[in-house]
Amino acid sequence: MINFVFDIEGWLPSAALALTMTLTWLIGWKLGQRLLTRGESSPESKWDDAALALLGLLLAFSFGVSISKYDQRRLMVVADSNAIGDFYTCASLLNDPWRIKLQTVIREYARLRFELTRMPLDEETLQRGLEKSEALQQRMTDLVAQAVAAGTPISVSLTNTLNALISAQAARLAAYRDRLPPVVVLLLFASGIVTALLVGREQGAANQAQVVGTLSFIVLVSLTVYVIIDLNQPGRGLIRASQESLERLLVSISR
Repeated sequence: MINFVFDIEGWLPSAALALTMTLTWLIGWKLGQRLLTRGESSPESKWDDAALALLGLLLAFSFGVSISKYDQRRLMVVADSNAIGDFYTCASLLNDPWRIKLQTVIREYARLRFELTRMPLDEETLQRGLEKSEALQQRMTDLVAQAVAAGTPISVSLTNTLNALISAQAARLAAYRDRLPPVVVLLLFASGIVTALLVGREQGAANQAQVVGTLSFIVLVSLTVYVIIDLNQPGRGLIRASQESLERLLVSISR
């Protein structure tokens, strides 16, 4: 519920913003025309400039924060694949039957982690994937406990790499859930709508409708908002964190 803004396709709120800004610009134009008809002076443009500056600041801030969160998710994918690879390497040093059993579970775990990224993720799908991951982690923990009890000489390394694997999943999940606060997106919408209204009022009072420039501005703002929303939808959308490191890991451990 807290991330309700990001629970729908990004183009829907962006298109709604473009439409609303266009309508409020027309309303502002009508208000400016009324001022012109009554012979009142044109409204001072300093408020329009302030609104434009505030909108630009909010867009820059939101875009920068969204990019940093996207980069963090991308780095967590690499950290997750490295943790799985380290644990697999450590498991390869065990004697049979622990080596074969543990490597089989690790391959299944890596495959599950990769497959989860290849489908649109809603909260229900994510929860099912986490339950499967935790079940596989429990199987790995049991096998490590058996290998340690059997007196393996690499018990410390084996335990440390298992802990790193479990911690990597927790860190990746935290990065996945870390989104731009929805109130910031709502503030972006409010700022864009108010700015369009003020710009329309100024143009109406001056009797100079700059249609092409205004519509171009609205389109650019809406596209920027779409990218911001898309960057905060790691389970869907066009911008997805690269899974190359996991894919390469799967190829290497499946040989």
